[in-house]
Amino acid sequence: MNKNDIKKVVLAYSGGLDTSIIIPWLKENYNNCEVIAVSGNVGQADELDGLEEKAIKTGASKLYILDLTDDYVDNYIIPTVQAGAVYEEYLLGTSHARPCIAKGLVEVALKEGADAICHGCTGKGNDQVRFELAIKHFAPNMPIIAPWREWDIKSREEEIEYAEAHNVPLKINRETNYSKDKNLWHLSHEGLDLEDTGNEPMYEKEGFLEMSVSPFQAPDEPTYVTLEFEKGVPVAIDGEKMSAKNIIYKLNELGGKNGIGIIDIVENRLVGMKCRGVYETPGGTILYKAHATLESLCLDKYVMHEKERLAITFAELVYNGQWFTPLREAISAFVDKTQENVTGIVKLKLYKGNIIRAGAWSPYSLYSEEIATFGESDYDQKDAEGFINLFGLPIKIQAMVDKKNKK
Repeated sequence: MNKNDIKKVVLAYSGGLDTSIIIPWLKENYNNCEVIAVSGNVGQADELDGLEEKAIKTGASKLYILDLTDDYVDNYIIPTVQAGAVYEEYLLGTSHARPCIAKGLVEVALKEGADAICHGCTGKGNDQVRFELAIKHFAPNMPIIAPWREWDIKSREEEIEYAEAHNVPLKINRETNYSKDKNLWHLSHEGLDLEDTGNEPMYEKEGFLEMSVSPFQAPDEPTYVTLEFEKGVPVAIDGEKMSAKNIIYKLNELGGKNGIGIIDIVENRLVGMKCRGVYETPGGTILYKAHATLESLCLDKYVMHEKERLAITFAELVYNGQWFTPLREAISAFVDKTQENVTGIVKLKLYKGNIIRAGAWSPYSLYSEEIATFGESDYDQKDAEGFINLFGLPIKIQAMVDKKNKK
């Protein structure tokens, strides 16, 4: 990439610390190029307020705000929930948002005739991979600028100094300088005191948690919630039909006030290092629990066990930025088949960070009370004798051979 050829750059813009200072940095280091800021709305709410004014004030020629919320929920979140994909306890909130945003980013870049796409991901993180693999999928020859891999800035403190020197307005200061990512699914926290794994997160400190409250601050009475699914997709909450997106918003509200979905983990990044983060995923945690509860009724044993094995692979693909790959699509095709009978209703009880099963019903349930009961049934228990004899035959033969050879 020849810097002299770069006249117009499309920037993945969140308005956070990294992308805020990238606008003046690009103009300083890429021949005063035009910078078009693009923000993908994946449900980050008030973080979008005043974004256009801020982007233009810091040097962008314009700002696109793309409403990606329905696409994000329907085509990324729900397929991941249906797959049961979890990466080391992490429900993949940042991971599956990136390919969705990157797709929109490329669409704008091609429409605007951009010479390059720029992102603010650090060279230490996973997001650089997620963005760039998606960009390569949709625009394989598009140059990519990653300032964190070029500039001399070494820390977030130096970023703040650069912002202050260039009159870039910030909503943070050195004391609240957590690295955060927020969307309708989750909120992540990294950095500051969390970098020391011996420090307990400040859950009770005002302003730390944003989507949730600490379980200690949750109500003393439980909250019941009922979710209805059709073919693995949530379609109603407490009897009220609504879109999956609005169900997640409602579950965020219910889960947040009950301290649901807060985790503190040290995860294995794709780039080889471990990192520590606190994640808030109130609605998503409830949705995963409800979906898994219904599957326990509706899925055949061997399908369920194979699906659990593939869930690990699916989670790794999503985490590693490999959404747009044949393997992810193939696993999703398998998952789609498994969801054909995942229809029914699940009732859960939320209490101080806990999700307690309170009932599940499905017309496709493979559970038979008549067969499983401890009471009288038509099941002939004598059938078990022949089953055990055949199932245990290899063990019996091995024991007989071992005994013979010991003589």
